[in-house]
Order: sequence, then C-alpha cells, then structure tokens
Amino acid sequence: MAVEIIEAMSELDADSDVITIVIEGSEGSFCAGADMAEANAAYERGERRFNPAQEAANRVGATEKPTIASIDGPAYGAGAALACACDIRICSDRTRFRFPGADYGLVVGAAALPSIVGGPTAKELIFTSRVVAADEALSIGLVNKCVSQAEFTAAVDSMASQVAAASPLALKWSKSTINASLNGGDAIGLEVQADLLLRGGIDHQERFGRATARITGNRG
Repeated sequence: MAVEIIEAMSELDADSDVITIVIEGSEGSFCAGADMAEANAAYERGERRFNPAQEAANRVGATEKPTIASIDGPAYGAGAALACACDIRICSDRTRFRFPGADYGLVVGAAALPSIVGGPTAKELIFTSRVVAADEALSIGLVNKCVSQAEFTAAVDSMASQVAAASPLALKWSKSTINASLNGGDAIGLEVQADLLLRGGIDHQERFGRATARITGNRG
C-alpha cells in the first residue's frame, strides 16, 4: 500500500486538474498499520531502515495540495501517522486510533501529533499506546469531524467539494503559510509574499468580481 500511495501522490501532484486529494482505505478499515510480517522479514535481511509506511506518510505531508483523510475504521500505527499527515481528518463513528510505536520500541507520530492535539495529550497517547475512540478523537481535535456511517461518504464529499471550489493558488499559499506558522517558519513573510503575488492577478480579479456581483447584485 505504501508504494502505491507514494506513486499516486506523484501523479496527483503533477495533475493540474486535481485541486484536493482524499486519502481513504477500504470500507471498515482506514489502515491498521504497517505489514508486520513484511517488516520482520526485512529486519531479518538486515534492512534496519525499512519503513515504507513512514515514507508514504511523509510523501502525503509534503504535497502542496490540500489533503483529506477519509477514515472509516481502525487507523493504527502507520495508519494513524498517515491520517495525521493529512490537512483535514474526517472519521466515521466506528473509527479508532492508536499510536503504538513506544510499545514496539519505536517513535511513531511524535512529530505530527503535538501540533494537532497539543503536547500533553500527544504524550499521553504515545506513551500509553491506548486506543482512542471516534468521539474522543473529535473532542481532543484529532479529527475535524466525526459522523455516522450513514453520513460518512456525503460528509467527505462535501468537504472535498468545498475545498476544491477555492483558488488552487490561494490554497497552495495558505497551506504553506499555515504550516510555517505551526513549524516556526516565517508565516508573516509568506502571507505578505502571497498577497504581493496573488492580489490583482487574473484569478483574484475573476473570483473577486464574481463574489462582488453575488453580494451587490451588480452584474455590470
């Protein structure tokens, strides 16, 4: 699965018609974690750095396009890390999260989780490796939205459509600026640079003109 994700992300990044990317698993399971048998076999061959699941999460996190994790069912270990790599997370009420890295002698999710749920909560979830149910995930901010299974597909589609309706350039610059703010970068400088590049451009003029017409009723 990891290799397929990495390859697909390269294709989606190169496709200018793709505005937002939805990451989903099979029905009833987002991703239950890395293939443990495959990982053990790699370790036995001496491949200590074998970690394609983390590479996939890193690749998702590196895209300039908005990403949405569509989480229906377990998101454990590498699956939880993959979800955290996305910009927006929507889950069904049967979803469960777990960050079991410390239980396995590894560090999984410790870089991304604090900016999502805060330091103290991130430490608890990673130190204990406990399961987080969907309702708790919503209450601690691990997911943006939690809905019933009956409403799940429609909720993901609605969010993706709303994001995709925005300006691709504005989305790209907004994501970069927010990430810089979260990671200690020059977010103010990026926002100023974005304003200089985008304000008065063709995309801005057309979108602002349509919005003005809707609000004022002036079609002239």
